[in-house]
Amino acid sequence: MNLQQTRITQVTTALQEDLNGLDAQLDITAQLIPANHQATANLITREACIVCGTEWVDETFKQLNSKTENKVSIEWFVKDGDRVTADTLLCKLTGSAQVILTGERTAMNFLQTLSGTATATATYTDLIAHTQTKLLDTRKTIPGLRLAQKYAVKCAGGENHRIGLYDAFLIKENHIAAAGSISNAVKQAHIIAPNKPVEVEVENNNELQQAIDAGADIVMLDNYSPKDIAEAVNIANKQIKIEVSGDIDLNTIVSYAQTGVDYISCGALTKHVKAVDLSLRLV
Repeated sequence: MNLQQTRITQVTTALQEDLNGLDAQLDITAQLIPANHQATANLITREACIVCGTEWVDETFKQLNSKTENKVSIEWFVKDGDRVTADTLLCKLTGSAQVILTGERTAMNFLQTLSGTATATATYTDLIAHTQTKLLDTRKTIPGLRLAQKYAVKCAGGENHRIGLYDAFLIKENHIAAAGSISNAVKQAHIIAPNKPVEVEVENNNELQQAIDAGADIVMLDNYSPKDIAEAVNIANKQIKIEVSGDIDLNTIVSYAQTGVDYISCGALTKHVKAVDLSLRLV
């Protein structure tokens, strides 16, 4: 499923969750407002952020608009990936007051969560911008929002690790044990899906050498110290890409990046996300 199809499904699911259906007329509180009442609303951010999720807002009102004669139009003043300061006007909504208020929470849930993901990513990428190391996300995403959050990471200058269990191999300790050795696991991976990247998680430099000899594409050094990582980089000598993971935060990421690794993966980008503070007000 591509991002556009996923976005449509995500918004449909969210609206059904909120309305017990897809019809804006199911919002009993909004029925307090006359059906023909027109309004304008401003959506602002109360804090500095990286904007992400505008198309989810558009899709929310597109779906609501299709179920009623009363429409809402949106004028955006920003685009995904923009850095904005607190109190920035993000967009203006014009049309049915009922529909604006019905779609408000669903639209803002997506926008604040994806902007939060993008903002967290930018905080990390800014710190290592002076290095050659690329920041990767992980599969530690909010259930149902994986492609959306990975899109947000890209918007803020990060890179995507594998999307799921189907597009790349990540051979860990238990896979190695079950396969009998790193060599056996990598060999079998090349047979199963010869065009898919093969990554091996290693615990020491002996396993690192085994992964290199087996023809793996990437090794993950999990919970290595910066000193040990620098040694591993020298051993690898560019024969294989190196990723580090574990114990990565804003206080440690620079020291890891300065070891010369190719990638740093960080689950905090998506699993510890703090929603951006947004506000929508009728004017």
